[in-house]
Amino acid sequence: MNDIFKIAWRNLWRNRRRTMITSASVFFAVFFATIMRSYQLGTYDQMITNLIESYTGHLQIQHKEYQDNPMIDYSFGYDDTLISAVSRIKNVVSATPHLESFALASNGPQTKPVAIVAIDPLKERMFSNPENKLVKYRISESAVAAMEKSGLFPSEVMKKVRENAGRAYSSDARLELETGLTGSEALKYLPEILRYCKTENGFLGEHDDGVVISDRLAGYLKAGIGDTLVLLGQGYQGASAAGLFPVRGIIKMPSPEIDSRLIMMTIEKAQEFLDCPGKITTLAISLTGRSDRVMNQAKKEIAAIIPDGTTVKTWIELNPILYQQIQGDSQSGMLMLGLLYFIIFFGIFGTVLMMVAERRKEFGVLVSIGMQKSRLKRIILTEMSLLGVFGLAGGMAAASPLIMYFYYNPIVLKGNLGKMMEDYGWDAVMPAAWFGPYFYWQAVIVALMVIIASLYPMRKIKKLKEIEALRG
Repeated sequence: MNDIFKIAWRNLWRNRRRTMITSASVFFAVFFATIMRSYQLGTYDQMITNLIESYTGHLQIQHKEYQDNPMIDYSFGYDDTLISAVSRIKNVVSATPHLESFALASNGPQTKPVAIVAIDPLKERMFSNPENKLVKYRISESAVAAMEKSGLFPSEVMKKVRENAGRAYSSDARLELETGLTGSEALKYLPEILRYCKTENGFLGEHDDGVVISDRLAGYLKAGIGDTLVLLGQGYQGASAAGLFPVRGIIKMPSPEIDSRLIMMTIEKAQEFLDCPGKITTLAISLTGRSDRVMNQAKKEIAAIIPDGTTVKTWIELNPILYQQIQGDSQSGMLMLGLLYFIIFFGIFGTVLMMVAERRKEFGVLVSIGMQKSRLKRIILTEMSLLGVFGLAGGMAAASPLIMYFYYNPIVLKGNLGKMMEDYGWDAVMPAAWFGPYFYWQAVIVALMVIIASLYPMRKIKKLKEIEALRG
């Protein structure tokens, strides 16, 4: 076996150009396929994570009719014993009650339909932890003007700040990421930028009678902290619901669609507002992971303990359209990758055809002097395998640092492209997915390409006639 490897190795470097071209074709196929798939899966993961962590949870307990007809009438009674029972189930991280409804929100002449999500401020910390999403910094026009007037910032930094005017941020890391400040710029100027853009904010207390509103909704309603919103809606079993609610804080939600219509209040106040004491519409459940095995096992155990008239659904069942869109787009991406590998395969196969034609006489000589055809086949298969390994190892090695970098430092889409992404309801961020099956499948695909391409020289060697080969 060692002799076969040595002969195959030497044969590769007898024609360096052919070896380099064939390995380079595999290298670029693996490199681009890995990067493209990583970004595609990373974007999907970002969308799903935003949805699960800010709204649905991995599972939800709700009334059997609630998903088809999300009205307050299809709420159900609950107490802490249900949460305790669910929390004891394996892989359950938290169980968080929500009371959800719809209303018209008004602030002066501005009116907009909104989604009301009533929470228990203490229990919610284990789920979406909305306090971490409170707006801490806002690049307002007044902040930009004050920064320009100060003369502390160079033109390059001010240009990056102006490009993000009007945006709000829940952390300094997010502000640094979206403005695109370099390491030296962030070290020198970020503390001053944060000082100019810092904004006051607040959150709900345990028995608070106020509300927290999402950032885009606050912009539309022209509402700030301390303003009072008028909410009009329909309560339980047709009762009228109306009330005045002071704004305690402004929150920045990852999903633009949610960020443009969300109002949060305490469950206690919402039950009073909607005239449904002791009721909730959903119990959102967070799990340790979102694999099918984990979700289905938890769903089965939860279904055995929930009250009559209720059901438990996975995030996929709650969002079938989004899931189907992701699946459809993923299949399109895989089709493009398949086309890429198909083209590269014929490049490799063309090289194999030329190699067999050039070395036909060589094969005849080797067989004539006593080399077994089976041994010659193993040498050629080893050569093909080495070509595939060179390209595969190079492509994966080149792609790995980029995947790691963009996993921790995702691309932030700006300008018209970023606005278009947000208009579609997606966060304008493109992270790479961490290493997973998609990365290691490249080795399987390249191995299949090498095996299929090797069938031709194997067949030619099997049918080789020494006299005809020597004459050629």
